[in-house]
Formats: sequence, structure tokens, C-alpha cells
Amino acid sequence: MVEDRAQWLIKPPAGRDAFLPFNIKIHGITPEMVETAREWAEQLEELRDFIGADIAVAHNAGFDMGVIKAACAETVTPTPKLRYLCSVQVSRKTYDIPSHRLPLSAAAAGFGEFRHHEALADAEACAAIIIDAAKRHEVDDVASLAKATGLRVQQLKAIPLKL
Repeated sequence: MVEDRAQWLIKPPAGRDAFLPFNIKIHGITPEMVETAREWAEQLEELRDFIGADIAVAHNAGFDMGVIKAACAETVTPTPKLRYLCSVQVSRKTYDIPSHRLPLSAAAAGFGEFRHHEALADAEACAAIIIDAAKRHEVDDVASLAKATGLRVQQLKAIPLKL
């Protein structure tokens, strides 16, 4: 069950603030949209508080966790010790579909049309996959789902800083 939803924009640090047309086309985020947004280090505590002791889930979580690690390294901010599970991997262990891209996995979970690449919509689709997979594997929580599918809940680790 989804208990809460949140989304926010992050102002990229100087030198990492190029907005390529290809990325704008995919995500719809423009430089003007992040002009007044807070920077990564200012928002990290809010992200940690939102996740709390829960296990984070993301579709292709390795990518998302890599972005978090890189953002922390870039801003010299301690990397949070998030636990996470990848819904692509859960999808592969749950659905017999030709591709496990987010729209197809979400459809297999019974989640209808959504704005793919819009952060909150993607998060809701990912949650639908986890919830449906948990029902299909007859478990009640993310940790039990990982175990039932033969997956491991991963732990985010910091990128070592080079001095």
C-alpha cells in the first residue's frame, strides 16, 4: 500500500547544470524549472526522512543509487545508508513478459497508462509492481518479497573520495 507521495526538483551544481535537449525531451525539466530549487545537499535530509527505515525501491535501482552516490560525492555530502530493492529484478522474477521496461512491467502489475519519465508517476508505477509482486508471491513486505524472489535487499555504499 502506498502511504505517502512526494516529489521535488533539485538545482544541479555549477558545472553539472547543462540541460541537453534530449534530456529535456525525455523528462520535461528545463533550466527555468530548477532556478529556485534547493541544491542536493539542502534536500538530502528531507529525502532520508521521507524514506526513514523503509526499503527504497526503484526501477533499475542501480542507476538511481549511482546518481545518489555521485550527487553526494559531487557535493561532498555523506552518502545515506539506504537499503533498496530493484523492481526490474522483481519484475523478472514475477512476470513472463518480453521486456521489463517500466511501462511493460507496470502494465503486467495492472497499473494503467502513466507519464513515463515523470518522477512521481514512475515512482507510483514502481510501487504498483512491488505491491502486485508481493501479492503474487504471497508476502506482506519488501524484505519478504526479496527473499521470496531470491533477491537481496542492497545497501547503498559511498563512493570512496580520492584525495
